[in-house]
Amino acid sequence: MYKNFLITSFFDKITIMNEKEIYDIAIIGLGPSGSTLARFLDKNFSVIAIDKKSNEEPSNFKKPCGGLLAPDAQKALSRFELTLPLSILVNPQIFTVRTIDLKSKMIRHYQRFYMNMDRHKFDLWLKSLIPANVEVHDNAICSKIEYNGEYYVITWTENNSQYSCNARYIVGADGASSILRRKIYPDKKINTYISIQQWFENQDIEPSYYCIFDPEITDCYAWGISKNNNFILGGAFKLNNGREKFEQLKEKLKSYNFKLDNPTKTEACLVLQPNGFFEFCCGKNNAFLIGEAAGFISPSSLEGISYALESAYKLSTVLNKNKNNLNRKYWFATLNIQLKLLFKNFKMPFIYNSFLRYFVMKSRFKSIRIFK
Repeated sequence: MYKNFLITSFFDKITIMNEKEIYDIAIIGLGPSGSTLARFLDKNFSVIAIDKKSNEEPSNFKKPCGGLLAPDAQKALSRFELTLPLSILVNPQIFTVRTIDLKSKMIRHYQRFYMNMDRHKFDLWLKSLIPANVEVHDNAICSKIEYNGEYYVITWTENNSQYSCNARYIVGADGASSILRRKIYPDKKINTYISIQQWFENQDIEPSYYCIFDPEITDCYAWGISKNNNFILGGAFKLNNGREKFEQLKEKLKSYNFKLDNPTKTEACLVLQPNGFFEFCCGKNNAFLIGEAAGFISPSSLEGISYALESAYKLSTVLNKNKNNLNRKYWFATLNIQLKLLFKNFKMPFIYNSFLRYFVMKSRFKSIRIFK
C-alpha cells in the first residue's frame, strides 16, 4: 500500500517519505474539535489525523489552559451523551469566581458552574473515543501544506522522520496559530494575544477561581485557578510585551497575599479574541477550519471548548450528507456560532471597560454576599 523512497535533506540526513493513495479527509490537530470531528465522520471515509500530543507521559505537547469546563461545554458533551470520567477531574470543585479589579481595588464573588479538570487528560480522553478506522499519527507536527487544485499535499515530521500524504479535503483543528488558516488566509488578521501562565506549588491561600482586571496590565483579563496542590496564574497580554506585563501582574498580586516567587512551570500559547464578523475563517477550496482555528472562541471569556465541539459536529454533518458546495454549506451551518460570538462583543464593554466595570461591581449586580 505504501511506496517508500528516500530523499536527502539540506543537512544530508536521510528522511523517509511515505506516499499513500489519496485520503478522503486529513485532520490537523486532535484537540476537542479535531477528535470530535474524527469521531463523527462517516466510517466509509478514509481519514488521517496528525496530532502533536502523545498518549505517553511526558508528552511533547500539552495545551496551556487553565482547565475549567464551562457550562456551554458541559451542555455540548451532554448532547453527545458523554459522561466525564472521574479521573479527569481535579480538586477543588468551586462554584464561585472571585473577581478582583486592581484599579478600583474592589473584590466581588460571582456564581459560576465550572468543572475543574486536567486539560491534557480531557484532550486524551476525547482522543481515545476516535474510532479505529481513523489513521492517527501522534507526536507529529505538520510543517507544510500545498494545494494542487485537486487535492492537498500534507507534510509532517514524526519521530525525526518526514512523511507526506494526499487528501481531497483538509481540516484545520490546530488552534490559534493554525498552519492551515495561515496557508489559505495569508492576509487574515484576527485580534491575537499571548496567553502566559505559571504553576506554583502549595499556595497557602484559600482555594478559589480568580478573574483579575487591570487596564495597566492588559485590556483583556488574567486568571487564577487552584488545582490539586497547585495554583495557576495566567493572563492574556499584548504580543509585544506579554512577559513584562505578566511579571508586573505578579508584583501587584503580592499585596493580595499571593506567593508567586518560585514557579514550577511556565506555559505560553497564542489565543484569539475575534471582534468582528469578518474575522471568522470557515475555509475555502475544500479546506475547513473548526474550533479556535476558525476564530470560534468567546471574545469575552476566551472559552473555546464549547465552540470547538459544536463546530466539529456541524462540519461532520456537512461532510457526511453532502457532496457539493461543502464550504458554503459549512459556513451556513456555523452561522449561529458566528452570530452568538458577535453578540458576546456587546457585553464586552461591561467587562473590560474600567469605567463601566466599576459601576457594575459597585452595584453588586448578580454578585454573591460571602458570609464568614
